[in-house]
Amino acid sequence: MSVSVTMKKLGIEQMMKYLCKDPEKNLIKLMDWADKFSKGEFEVQREIIRHAIENPDDPYYPFIRHVVNDIDSDVLTTVAVNFFINANLIGWPKQEQYRKEYNCNIPWAILLDPTSACNLHCTGCWAAEYGNKLNLSFDEIDDIIRQGKELGVYMYIYTGGEPLVRKDDLIRLCEKHDDCVFLCFTNATLIDEKFADEMLRVKNFIPAISLEGDEAATDSRRGEGTYQKVIKAMKLLRDRKLLYGISSCYTSANFEAITSDEYYQSLIDLGAYFIWYFHYMPVGNDAVPELLPNPEQRETVYRRIRHLRATKPLFAMDFQNDAEYVGGCIAGGRRYLHINANGDVDPCVFIHYSNANIRECTLLEALQSPIFMAYHDSQPFNDNMLRPCPMLENPECLRQMVEKTGAHSTDPQSPETAEHLCAKCDAYAACWKKEADRLWAEDRAAKQK
Repeated sequence: MSVSVTMKKLGIEQMMKYLCKDPEKNLIKLMDWADKFSKGEFEVQREIIRHAIENPDDPYYPFIRHVVNDIDSDVLTTVAVNFFINANLIGWPKQEQYRKEYNCNIPWAILLDPTSACNLHCTGCWAAEYGNKLNLSFDEIDDIIRQGKELGVYMYIYTGGEPLVRKDDLIRLCEKHDDCVFLCFTNATLIDEKFADEMLRVKNFIPAISLEGDEAATDSRRGEGTYQKVIKAMKLLRDRKLLYGISSCYTSANFEAITSDEYYQSLIDLGAYFIWYFHYMPVGNDAVPELLPNPEQRETVYRRIRHLRATKPLFAMDFQNDAEYVGGCIAGGRRYLHINANGDVDPCVFIHYSNANIRECTLLEALQSPIFMAYHDSQPFNDNMLRPCPMLENPECLRQMVEKTGAHSTDPQSPETAEHLCAKCDAYAACWKKEADRLWAEDRAAKQK
């Protein structure tokens, strides 16, 4: 680590300690220091942050205070250092260096499934088709992280299955790789007092808890009593001043409910710090294409989420409609990849076709495999950032890439052909194109004014 990076890391640690002594007073002082040492860079961003700090009418005025007052100071410091210094200041330049050196994508984050097992069996969950017998061993996950850090990757995201089936191993990995951030998509029903205490001890584990809406909606999909277990888990996290958020998947059936003011406000009241919205993907032979939102419904979601995050104190991400902020599709290792519990290295958590298995090749070799190079050579798949995905909005692209590279289905229970998957998206893509092109043109015109 360079002297410059070490000084900046120490600087963040000292800033966080100073901030926590008197947040209300020292927030403004820290902003003054940031302005002084910014050398004129990030002027717009600094103005936005200053306004949120100083103006009680700003929707993020209470959010900033929620962060600095309600998250344990050591947790906040650890996450800040690991995210801003390690994952970005250290990691990003290394990723860029290796992208040029190896002429392939190098990810910013790695998604991986510690296990295919789950303690629930939720309706419509493609992961449930994987069965309960597949696992990445502790040593395998440890080696993936080791290889990732060599390439500059310090952000790891657990999916599944239910990752917390392996919670003892996950805590050990947090300990061993205390310079990384670990985000975990979880149903939260396995979060108990012991595990919450372990989270507080390691400080670098952040759950994103799955919710489908209110109690009736959540229990109808995930099983009776699930919602109350989630509420109990969030109380355990809140009592320990831990960082946590929500994950919600919108469909044609629930889009109204989970993008409503009432639902959004309920998450704020529950103490969440972020929500990650996902578009339903018709993955798997048993998928239900009828759950795909129609164009009018997707536009409603697009507008509602942007309105909510501009007016309410909760950080929201819309995985499908926010592609303009990341330059289109981020899969295929461009910014992330997915490794399933069988070791298959998939280009996307939703697209299960591969030429590589981490048990048979290195992470770098997987990134240089045919399907990953097809992503590298084809991204972005569309100039309209409201049509980023090679499956959902551009199914002809996925068909061509799978055929050209000979990638095989990595679903071990019920392999699905690319043709079968893409056929479920053809009508959706055609209907969405007209509305997406209109929305994209309107957005471009508004930003030019």
